[in-house]
Amino acid sequence: MTNRSIMIQGTGSHVGKSILVCALCRILKQDGYRVAPFKAQNMALNSFVTKDGKEMGRAQVAQAEAAGIEPMIEMNPILLKPTGDCGSQVVIMGKPIGNMTAREYYQRKNGFVSIIKEAYDRLRGQFDVIVIEGAGSPAEINLKDGDIVNMGMAAMASAPVLLVTDIDRGGAFAWIVGTLELLTATERNMIKGVVLNKFRGDKGILKPGLEMLESRINKPVVGVIPYIHNLSIDDEDSVSLEYLGDNDRNRVNNDLTEQPCLNKVQNRDQGSGVWGQNTGDKYLTPDCRSLTPFIDIVVIKLPRISNFTDFNIFTHEKDVRVRFVDKAENIGKPDLLIIPGTKNTIGDLLFLRERNISEEIIKLSKQGTMIIGICGGYQMLGSKINDPYHVESPEDSARGLGLLDTVTTFAREKQTYQIKARMLEHQNLFHTDGELVGYEIHMGETIYNGNNSVKPFAKITERAGEQVEIPDGCVSTDGNVVGTYIHGIFDNDVFRRKLIDSLGAKKGFKPNGCYPDFKAIKERRYNELADIVRRNMDMNMVYNMLKLSRT
Repeated sequence: MTNRSIMIQGTGSHVGKSILVCALCRILKQDGYRVAPFKAQNMALNSFVTKDGKEMGRAQVAQAEAAGIEPMIEMNPILLKPTGDCGSQVVIMGKPIGNMTAREYYQRKNGFVSIIKEAYDRLRGQFDVIVIEGAGSPAEINLKDGDIVNMGMAAMASAPVLLVTDIDRGGAFAWIVGTLELLTATERNMIKGVVLNKFRGDKGILKPGLEMLESRINKPVVGVIPYIHNLSIDDEDSVSLEYLGDNDRNRVNNDLTEQPCLNKVQNRDQGSGVWGQNTGDKYLTPDCRSLTPFIDIVVIKLPRISNFTDFNIFTHEKDVRVRFVDKAENIGKPDLLIIPGTKNTIGDLLFLRERNISEEIIKLSKQGTMIIGICGGYQMLGSKINDPYHVESPEDSARGLGLLDTVTTFAREKQTYQIKARMLEHQNLFHTDGELVGYEIHMGETIYNGNNSVKPFAKITERAGEQVEIPDGCVSTDGNVVGTYIHGIFDNDVFRRKLIDSLGAKKGFKPNGCYPDFKAIKERRYNELADIVRRNMDMNMVYNMLKLSRT
């Protein structure tokens, strides 16, 4: 059959482009088509490593999962990983080519067009339909010259465009009209319809506005997608965390719902409307019927946090509360504190010190709180970080938190691997015999600082399909501080269960044992998302745009 494509563009960032692409990929898969996602250029710190060791944006991985296919680097040929406010590491076809300022990148951007076209053409040759995602907004008039990710990509693929907006923020009608006004006549003709996302309330009240909008822009409203709570599908980037307060990333109701939830618990001390914000040992369940003990997990919300989806699985655990925190006074006394990955370890280590978070972490460690560092967080736990090639910083070195007797030295080359590993036995730490799977993305090499009593956390047994024996991570002698380079380690069900059980035992209660199957959860979420979008979007119109028949 003739290959078809459709493109989702947005009136701005975080309006729902990635999720709508996810939904369409699953719908088309359900309807019998071979479908793949594509995003020419992605700016995100949430990344993934393919089986062949290539790095790509996490959103396209979720979209590939929704399509029922293995993630391929062709789905995201250009990945920009911000290192600060004015520059990014540029990753081309899964491999970094260096750090560039925004000006340097835009001066070279036109040279990447052939790479994008080749990647898209390879996908087009393998699949029936390509669902393309834009970036930001096509109406950024200072970026339109040489555009390779919005209208430039739509023209390259001859793809009809759906324009999606976030009605929950307010001003959606003006946002749509204003976006179209800033496009050329040719570009406006490429947009075949609009989608309003994150709607709460009575659609009957919205109807007059939709009719007026359609009359004004002479384009149909293809769908009004409700605000979906507790979606639990990997976000593109940490911009989603910016919409949450210090304690707000806590999900104790795991049912996908189209309606806003009203059963929030008011905390008298903090004035928070988030479930379970009581600083004691119990919280009210969503049905407000009982008090239940829980495991309190704090993830430090670093300025350049990467791969925060490492912790998504905890939000499905009935006995667990997860909080993303960037202020020392809001850390409290968690059962587990996690320092996540980061694109700028030294810069974010300075952030911890400026906000006195580092002092709080050290104090909690001495008091018996378990501390886990992932990737950059693992590097921070050591005694020293060296940067001889100034990969991240103009400084030659930085002092670490000193909770592990390790030294990290940054290298010029990035290591990106899918791995398998086995946890080693430790006297004061829980143990699991099961195989661990995950992936590595790091620039640094970490060594033990001459201390024979220091023990690796795990042994990597396979990298990129090759059998190896490589130590990973480090565990303190008391078993209370753990560092590892393995992203996705908590997605390993047996490991996560052992961790939660050990935290529960330390706290004096036994978790309920209803542990989720992460892969099954993902599949259910993709199907539920597809069902919601089918009910609230005119799929006949979408199929007409694709010139395909519905099976």
